[in-house]
Amino acid sequence: MNIATLDTTKPDYSAIKSKQNAAWSSGDYAKVGVTLNIVGEELAEAADLAPDTRVLDVAAGNGNATLAFARRWCDVTSTDYVGKLLDAGRTRAEAEGLDVTFQTADAEALPFEDGSFDAVVSTFGVMFTPNQKQAASEMARVCRSGGTIAMANWTPEGFIGQLFKTLGKHIAPPPGVTSPAVWGTREWLGETFGSDAEVISVTTKMFNFRYRSPAHFVEYFRTFYGPVHKAFLAFDAEGQKTLERDILATIERFDVAIDGSMNVPSEYSEIIIARS
Repeated sequence: MNIATLDTTKPDYSAIKSKQNAAWSSGDYAKVGVTLNIVGEELAEAADLAPDTRVLDVAAGNGNATLAFARRWCDVTSTDYVGKLLDAGRTRAEAEGLDVTFQTADAEALPFEDGSFDAVVSTFGVMFTPNQKQAASEMARVCRSGGTIAMANWTPEGFIGQLFKTLGKHIAPPPGVTSPAVWGTREWLGETFGSDAEVISVTTKMFNFRYRSPAHFVEYFRTFYGPVHKAFLAFDAEGQKTLERDILATIERFDVAIDGSMNVPSEYSEIIIARS
């Protein structure tokens, strides 16, 4: 399967990350993130970590995985390079009385010593780093030998993978950057983490995007979800209509609702990796 078109152009990762930061800082991702809460809970169950395990949440967003592991008495450090997302996670943790450390950090240059954590986790976060091999290397580096790397990542074939493919038809991705959805494939995970760890399990799961209607989903995502928000801002009124039409067509391919609402099962991989 050809997951991504090969491009020999060397990406300008600094410039790409700057644009990504602006995109994820726009809108209000926390309003989307909280709808995905169940994924963090299920990942914490799959990881099956003991209390007091030192956990690093990479690209934590507003803290779904952070809170899930903290609820299980893990010692969690929550990181992201978007400060306002960490603020949202901190507010949630304080509301539940959970003791979590929050720290701004770039997933491609984690500010921690080798082997600092017993487990390193991420839900729909680290997969969006532009320098994917570097981010994976950093996750492995800060995880101790014998530790666990646990992730939830969208797949290329699933709804979100196809949504980003639709966006890419309107706004070309940066040259040389591979699709984030490769993080949801066993082949790429094995090739990338193989020298540092063993991929124990890649379980295909579904998250259901439930909205009042397809139009409600588009409006919600163009308002709050940074990449979609920025995509719409890039076009004039006519271009926005075309983009909306194509997103609605993508939804239609997956939507199983029969009452006018939207129920789109979106495939993702729940991944457990053992650090060697």
